[in-house]
Amino acid sequence: MNLRDIHTPVLLERCVELLAPALKADGAVLVDATLGMGGHSEALLERFPNIRLVGLDRDTDALRIAGERLARFKDRITLVHTVYDEIGLHAQGASGILFDLGVSSLQLDEAERGFAYSKDAPLDMRMDQTKGITAAEVIATYSEGNLRRIFERYGEEKLAGRYARFIIEARQKKPIARSGELVDILIAATPAAAQRAGHPAKRVFQALRIEVNAELNVLADAIPAAMDALAVGGRIVVMSYQSLEDRLVKQAFAAGAASTAPKGLPVELPEHAPKFKIITRGAELADDDERARNPRAIPVRLRAAEKVRENA
Repeated sequence: MNLRDIHTPVLLERCVELLAPALKADGAVLVDATLGMGGHSEALLERFPNIRLVGLDRDTDALRIAGERLARFKDRITLVHTVYDEIGLHAQGASGILFDLGVSSLQLDEAERGFAYSKDAPLDMRMDQTKGITAAEVIATYSEGNLRRIFERYGEEKLAGRYARFIIEARQKKPIARSGELVDILIAATPAAAQRAGHPAKRVFQALRIEVNAELNVLADAIPAAMDALAVGGRIVVMSYQSLEDRLVKQAFAAGAASTAPKGLPVELPEHAPKFKIITRGAELADDDERARNPRAIPVRLRAAEKVRENA
């Protein structure tokens, strides 16, 4: 398997450009919080021969594949099987931290993982297949109200209530164990006019994946922990793929870049100065060339910040 043929890292050159000022010193440490198949890390290890990499991933398959890809750097890398909300344990004093959020190419491309609504497979969706509840178990055990809640909250799905009701009715007849079965139910539940607006399963599958992997709860803890762990002068780059992720990142960066001085204070004391400087203007998007070359770049929103003051 040639990883370069199946995995094109999103916004690679921009990530390198943003992280470069923090990675030039000898002994700089880069933490790739979402290692995946190692595409971004490989490029950064090649271009900055003096850095060390700490690569985190909850997916054991991803760690194995990345380990093979990065084997020639074995003296400069440490790979860790963990969820990225544990980043504080692995990133203290880091020079650069990279998050490439959402579902990975590996998970999408391996049909048996159940992430893709376009491929019939067991409804699993666990990023870490060694533990946790599957999407099939969510579909089988959640109440109608809870299904509606996750479809609304994590999928921003307007037909959440209708989909939840159809799922409850269908599972009373027989278990829903495969992605193809769930897709058929969702299509049957979707009015023709709504089907023209996009695939009925897209938002429901996103919501199930987020629920199964507790993605937003994990992210809400991980970004502030990563920001605290960075060394002064260190940089954090985060790529999000849907609005819920991006909103959490935007809020965390804004909090870090805000003064904590009480309103009306005539002079800002040093301890109230912002700890971060935001170095991107809003959320950056992939350009037309990259979107055409790599369709997975289409929804990306990139934000970056630099630590300018030590933690209080």
